[in-house]
Amino acid sequence: MVTGLPSARPIRLAHVDDHETVRLGFASLVASEADLEIVSGGETVDDILADLGQTDLVVLDIRLSDGSTIAHNLGVLHERGARVLAFTAADDPADLRAASRAGVLGIVRKSDSRDAILDAVRRTAGGEAIATTEWAAALDSDPDLASARLSPKEQEVLALYASGEKSLTVASRAGLSASTVSEYIRRIRSKYAMAGRPAHTKIDLYKRAVEDRLLPRPEK
Repeated sequence: MVTGLPSARPIRLAHVDDHETVRLGFASLVASEADLEIVSGGETVDDILADLGQTDLVVLDIRLSDGSTIAHNLGVLHERGARVLAFTAADDPADLRAASRAGVLGIVRKSDSRDAILDAVRRTAGGEAIATTEWAAALDSDPDLASARLSPKEQEVLALYASGEKSLTVASRAGLSASTVSEYIRRIRSKYAMAGRPAHTKIDLYKRAVEDRLLPRPEK
C-alpha cells in the first residue's frame, strides 16, 4: 500500500529518458492505471524542474546523453525534495552503485515485468525504499564500502531501527532508554559520514544496514 500520499488523486509522475520510444512506452504502461498519471517528461532533468512542485515521483534513467551524471541529477532533484526511482537498461554495476549511493529509492530495469515496474513506482512514490536484485548485485561487486566500525551494540540498534521499528520499540528490545537510542543513532550517522557513506535519512540507514549485511539482501 502506498503511504504518504493523498488518496483522492492519482500518483503524479515525471519521467526522464533520452529515448522518446522509452518515454512513449512508459506512458502507455501508465495510461491504463487509474491511480497513476504522468504530469511531466523530457530528455533531461532540466526539462521537468518546472513541474516538480506537482510531482510525487521522478522516474529517471541512470545514463542520459546530455553528459550529466546520476550523482549530479540526483543532487539537483533532492535539493528540490523529489523522490526518485531509477528506471534503466544499464548493465554496468558501477552505474548501479552510483545510483544507489546518490540516493535513489530503488532501481528497476526496463526489461522487468509490467507488474514489477508498476509495483516499484507505487511503493517508491510513497517514500518506500525497495531493495532489488540489481541493487544487491551492484553491492556484491563494490570494492569501496568502507567500514563504519560500528560496535556490536550500534549494529544491533541500527538493524532494529533501520528495519522499521520505532525508537521506543528499539529501546525496549535493546535494553536501552529512548534517549540512549537517539544518541546511538546520532553516533551511527556520524560514523557512516566519516566513512564516506552518509546516512542522513532513515532510508539511508536502511541501505547502509543492507550493505553491511545487518539486514538481509533481496534473494537473487
